[in-house]
Amino acid sequence: MNGGEGPRSFYAQNSSLQRSAFEAQKRLIDEAIANNFDYTTITTSASNKNLITIADLGCSTGPNTFIAIHTITQAIKNHYYHHTHEPLSDHHQNLEFQVFFSDQVSNDFNTLFKNIPSNRSYFACGVPGNFRGRLFPKQSLHFVHSASALHWLSRVPKDIMDGSNCRAWNKGRIHHTDAPKEVGEAYEAQFKEDLVNFLNARAEEVVGNGLVALQIPTSPDVIVADDEEIHPARVFELLGSSLMDMARLGIMKEEKVDSFNLPIFYSPIKGVKAIVEENEYFSVEKMEALNLENFYSVPNVYTFVSLFRVVMEDLIKKHFGGAIVDELFDRFTQKVLEFPDIMNPKKLKIVMLFVLLKRKM
Repeated sequence: MNGGEGPRSFYAQNSSLQRSAFEAQKRLIDEAIANNFDYTTITTSASNKNLITIADLGCSTGPNTFIAIHTITQAIKNHYYHHTHEPLSDHHQNLEFQVFFSDQVSNDFNTLFKNIPSNRSYFACGVPGNFRGRLFPKQSLHFVHSASALHWLSRVPKDIMDGSNCRAWNKGRIHHTDAPKEVGEAYEAQFKEDLVNFLNARAEEVVGNGLVALQIPTSPDVIVADDEEIHPARVFELLGSSLMDMARLGIMKEEKVDSFNLPIFYSPIKGVKAIVEENEYFSVEKMEALNLENFYSVPNVYTFVSLFRVVMEDLIKKHFGGAIVDELFDRFTQKVLEFPDIMNPKKLKIVMLFVLLKRKM
């Protein structure tokens, strides 16, 4: 994603869909901590029993990560107060938070820490790295949060890049939508591998009875193929079509498009459910689809395209170079104007799935 604070930066654009999703899940975070955060048992073996450690995985550059951490820390403070019955001023002074902001090494941590709230009530640290593997010492985290990050794959599935595998090769497309079922199966297998690795890594790092709160962009288990229901990945078809148009005009080679695939997968809800329920280290405390209709609306096509560009531009530049980017998104804008339903939250069947896990003792 674009870093920095320019007009096309992730921070400047404010990541409105992710912000809307967090507003929709705020109640669930509060309830999760009130009902499931076992302050006594998770701090039993800690040398500092007033220190709570929190990790936000896939934090990007803000401001949504700061909003999330503020919500989590306030909910824990309230829970701690009701648990200990200490006066508010006393518990506010005694309880301390260490927050780890983690994302890929390429994330713009300079922008993140430049904009971190000056009135924060926690100690902050940046942890660059791949969250599909270990990032923290064993049993060192009390609460893990990750929002709108787990639909990103660790890599493009290998089979779809192999021209000798005629069934899974994704020629002429940049995603699995409208592709042979073997392409979708390759994406699904990669998603499962990544989520299993993520959960197993967290199982090492989270203390017994510690919590993991996940917000995962998914798709419904069944989508009717008509004008009333649109798969959330259909927007990638418009981008891929724009790239193919440019290839036909000789602006780039078609082989260059064939070798470009997006590492994103909106798993059906049942796929996520099966993976988390199979994991032996966590119990599933809650799983709920968030209702975004009351929180999210797109003002116009140009705002939609701008937000989409923020997410996609870095990937496109790395593969095609920067010279084609402006023309590509001009063409993409025209396709969105021709198919405006792609922005309609009532028709676009993206499901923000909230999953609360508790580490077994």
